[in-house]
Amino acid sequence: MYDRQEALDLSRCRVALIVNGKAGKRDAQDRLHKIRTTLEPVVGELMLCPVRKGAEIAPAARAAVAQGADVVAALGGDGTQAAVAGALVNSGAAMAVLPGGTFNYFARELGVETMDQALDALMRGQVLARDVGQINDRIFLNNASIGLYPHILASRETIYRRWGRSRVAAYWSVLVGLRNLRRPMRLQVASEGELREFVTPMAFVARSAFQLESLGLDGAEAVRNGQFALFVARGQSRRALIAASVRLAMGRMARGEDFDLVVADGFQIQTTQKRKRVALDGEQGRLSAPLSLQVLRGALRVIAPVDTAKAALAGTPAV
Repeated sequence: MYDRQEALDLSRCRVALIVNGKAGKRDAQDRLHKIRTTLEPVVGELMLCPVRKGAEIAPAARAAVAQGADVVAALGGDGTQAAVAGALVNSGAAMAVLPGGTFNYFARELGVETMDQALDALMRGQVLARDVGQINDRIFLNNASIGLYPHILASRETIYRRWGRSRVAAYWSVLVGLRNLRRPMRLQVASEGELREFVTPMAFVARSAFQLESLGLDGAEAVRNGQFALFVARGQSRRALIAASVRLAMGRMARGEDFDLVVADGFQIQTTQKRKRVALDGEQGRLSAPLSLQVLRGALRVIAPVDTAKAALAGTPAV
């Protein structure tokens, strides 16, 4: 999952700060003040790149690189981080993660739970080369899914607007979203010369070993080895999916009972629809079928705490 390590002389770097004001629960201006007062004395130049909506994040990151940014720091959740990563892949610029979302799986994988830890990593950490997932022309860090889950995300946004962002609200949205269960999808999955057919309400492709371990799911070791883990839900009724959701929350989902698991270096997924709704790291979009997935090896330069960098290059999970 990770390769190569290099030091970073922040005093000679142009650092671009992208702030997604919609992410997280705290006041964005307070966080921005803390970040600026911490970084301005130690970086070569701090470039502020404010955005007002999610669609502006990737263009802002690309513009920052075009203006000579050595580091792009993004404040936001996994969707924000994925948008920035997509702009930085193979650009030469390094990515710094400032957690500001609900789950922050990518930040937590790096060993960054708080803003203080994120800023310390930026000032003292190491740059790692990380694998990323690509589906058609889109980059993702944690997961990509089709079927029921994109509809769950739509329910989640409605719940967030009414009750605010929280993990409880996110889990509740799963149960609410199950009310929208439609007919299962018919999928053809081609990988490594083998063609498999599935009838399922949901398929989930993982690229985060940390997320899989957090959910008590198989496949983390395969992801660390640079592969994908594709989970295909077996249950097709609302009742079966609710039961599987409860087992997932308890860390008790069972391979062969709740899902089928396919591990491979890449996939091509054919659906009966020419354009398919896809959820990427919590953000929705539509992509043309067939869906082609590949791992881009070492394509993203990301800043991690020293301990995480040492553990990653030693091939052991960060604690």
